[in-house]
Amino acid sequence: MRDVIIACDFQNQDELFEFLKPFDGLNPFLKIGMEIFYKEGPQLVKKLKDMGCRIFLDLKLHDIPNTVEKAMKNIAQLGVEITNVHAAGGIKMMEAARKGLDSVEAGKNTKLIAVTQLTSISQEALENELLIEKPLPEVVKAYALNAKAAGLDGVVCSALEAPIIKKLGLISVTPGIRFADDSVNDQKRVATPAYAKELGSSYIVVGRSITAAEDPVAAYKRCVKEFC
Repeated sequence: MRDVIIACDFQNQDELFEFLKPFDGLNPFLKIGMEIFYKEGPQLVKKLKDMGCRIFLDLKLHDIPNTVEKAMKNIAQLGVEITNVHAAGGIKMMEAARKGLDSVEAGKNTKLIAVTQLTSISQEALENELLIEKPLPEVVKAYALNAKAAGLDGVVCSALEAPIIKKLGLISVTPGIRFADDSVNDQKRVATPAYAKELGSSYIVVGRSITAAEDPVAAYKRCVKEFC
C-alpha cells in the first residue's frame, strides 16, 4: 500500500482547478490543507470528491476532546480518505476524534492519523523552543504509540522515522518529499520519493516539487514511478 498525495497549497479553488486541468482522468490523491479549506470550506471537498479525487483533509485538529469529537463528526460527513489531529493533544483527545469519525457512517472508512512532529521542526527547536529534550525519533515513537493506543490508523512523520512507524504496525504519511535536484525550502527532515519507499513510507505528500514544476503531470508521474 503506497500512494503519492499532491499537497494542494493554493490560495483559492480557481488556482486549484486550473492546476488540476491537465490531471483529468488521473484521479490524483490530493491534500487539502488549512490555507485553501479556510477560504473555500467543505464545499470544495465535495466538488473534488464528485470529480473522483481522493482526499487527505489536513486540518490537524488540536483542542479539548469534546470539541475535537464534534468537529470530527462534521468532517466525517465529507467521506474523505484520510484526516488528522495533532498527537500532542493526548490520548483522550485522539480517542474522541476516533469516536466522532466512527459515529457517522461516511466517516467509518476514513483513516485517522496523528501529526507527531512537523517536518519543519529540528532537534534544536524541539529542545530550545518546545522544551522537549528527547531525541526526535524517540518523541515520534512515543507519540505514535499514543496514537496506536487511541485506535488511530497511523501518523504523519518524516520519512526518516517511517521505519519506526512500520514496526508499530501503523501507516506513515510523510511530507518533506523532494526530488534530489530540488530545494528543501522550509523543510528540515526531507527525503526523495525513492528513499521514502526504501524507508517504508505508506504515503508521501509532495507539494512544490509537483505544483511548481514546469510540467506538473510529468513530475507527478515521476513521483509515482519512483515511489510506487
